[in-house]
Amino acid sequence: MNWIELNTEEQLQELYQSDKVVAIFKHSTTCGISNMAKRSLERMSATSDHDYAIYLLDLLRYRPLSNEIAQRWHVEHQSPQILIVAGKDSLYDASHGDIQFDEIEQYLTAI
Repeated sequence: MNWIELNTEEQLQELYQSDKVVAIFKHSTTCGISNMAKRSLERMSATSDHDYAIYLLDLLRYRPLSNEIAQRWHVEHQSPQILIVAGKDSLYDASHGDIQFDEIEQYLTAI
């Protein structure tokens, strides 16, 4: 898994203005469930034929960006949480145990 750190308002604005389909994983580094979800995504990605670039947001360090994501894409904040977005459109979101790599992969390989 190729994690891309999401840590600036400029990056968020670029994603919001783009039509490119991307995934954003909102991760709490002190949460066991979030760490387990992150490891599961990494393991499942390792068995895939594709190399995925997923934006990784550290919720503890960048909480204002997490709040901005919730506001822009009209998705209630959860942790851990994954969103698939294309510009201003939220295509998919899941949190906690509902985060499933095969569902995420369907969106990322459809492009």
